[in-house]
Amino acid sequence: MTAPHTRSHRLVALPLGMAMATALAFLPNVTASAAEVATTATTATTATTATTADATSLSYIVNVATGQGASTRVKKAIVDAGGTIVISYDRIGVIVVHSSNPDFARTIRKVPGVQSAGATRNAPLAAQSTTEVGATRMLSAKEVASAQSAEGQDPLEPSQWDLPAIKADKAHEKTLGSRDVTVAVIDTGVDDTHPDLAPNFDREASVNCVSGKPNTADGAWRPSASENAAHGTHVAGVIAAAKNGIGMTGVAPGVRVAGIKVSTPEDYIYTEAVVCGFVWAAEHHVDVTNNSYYTDPWNFNCLDDPDQRALVDAVARASRYAERKGTVNVAAAGNERRDLDADSITDPASPNDGTQGDRVIDPHKCLVLPPQLPGVVTVAATGAKGIKSSFSNYGLNVIDVAAPGGDSLLYQPPAAPAGDGGILGTMPGGTWAYKSGTSMASPHVAGVAALIKSTHPHATAGQVKALLYSGADATPCTNPYDIDSDGKIDAVCKGSKNHNGFYGRGIVNALNAVTK
Repeated sequence: MTAPHTRSHRLVALPLGMAMATALAFLPNVTASAAEVATTATTATTATTATTADATSLSYIVNVATGQGASTRVKKAIVDAGGTIVISYDRIGVIVVHSSNPDFARTIRKVPGVQSAGATRNAPLAAQSTTEVGATRMLSAKEVASAQSAEGQDPLEPSQWDLPAIKADKAHEKTLGSRDVTVAVIDTGVDDTHPDLAPNFDREASVNCVSGKPNTADGAWRPSASENAAHGTHVAGVIAAAKNGIGMTGVAPGVRVAGIKVSTPEDYIYTEAVVCGFVWAAEHHVDVTNNSYYTDPWNFNCLDDPDQRALVDAVARASRYAERKGTVNVAAAGNERRDLDADSITDPASPNDGTQGDRVIDPHKCLVLPPQLPGVVTVAATGAKGIKSSFSNYGLNVIDVAAPGGDSLLYQPPAAPAGDGGILGTMPGGTWAYKSGTSMASPHVAGVAALIKSTHPHATAGQVKALLYSGADATPCTNPYDIDSDGKIDAVCKGSKNHNGFYGRGIVNALNAVTK
């Protein structure tokens, strides 16, 4: 087996397992109180006497009681400790603060009323950017111009082996999805000018959350020019590229898609941005969010570390708030080929904005954000042959469902006329490309969830998830799993046909989503 692909934080999102309920039992106020739901949703409060942030400033999360916001005592303590309040999400008790005081978190944790607090990053300026799984293969102008499709198909649809793999082509004969349903892509931004996305783009539900505070300027949700900035646009196309005679077709081509930008120009996605994204989705009637990333800088956030514990607390509050508001949160399972049901895991990449080093973590006490949180649908990837992708993470009681994420042509080549083992998606500037990763599997599931919501408009988030799971095609373990045929076992799948570590409840089924 070759070495694991280089990991991008937009391509991973790790486990959601039974053990996570135990892990989160240590966190205060993860579940909302009645007062939380009743109070004002979002309050932006700036400390008038706070110190001015400088080049050494870091961002912090301060968590207080839900539903009340920061007390006068806490606000004063934040200012006295050298902090500036950026925004206070009162309903979930999360405050975003900037401070250049290196002892800010340690100081504020001692203040009565503060339940947890921690730095969201290690370096004021991002130190690196990351690369995606495999190469991105852009379609040439000639390929697009020469594409041949049957009547009723978009030109590039014959190249989308992933649609029939989940029976989306059959589902489209019954419905394309409802315009009343919106899927938000929490990611690097979405190019709403793309001809395959413009017809379905939801501007009112789109925003830039990079700073932790919503930026509603027109176009603020669009991607930057960084190496990985096209990621969110690609994901959006997989979900909802319009069936309009142009380019490709999304899994749910009749629903609307929004962009919630959370990635810095240096390709980092920090806690304050993720919190902002989930709260924005909750309060703008988003039905489904897609989360094909992990929250930087820690691949795993350990509850015995006070800084990392605060980040878990904040994202847990935000994601649970969104679900209570009716939003189904879907996330990718990661591309490290890890067994997430193992007793221990070596994390070599944290913090990715500071000094990295191998650390052996207990996955029951160290969580990846947001996918390792209860309630989030965690997705593994499959290739064109319908088995686990070579790069996909797996794990019994971790993976909820599986969906096409692509694979190498050497391992899982698609049947003709499709000629690429990756997943076709839209790209900034009106183009299309193939990418592979669990980042591509997750939007397939988000699209199927959107079709379920279209068919059952009054269903709660929990009911949509139940239908998603029950409608999946149960897929037995692939054992032995020797994806590169070198005679060595590359992974071991545990579990039954209806519930196992490679495919969870099974591969999602779009036709069942619109008929059951």
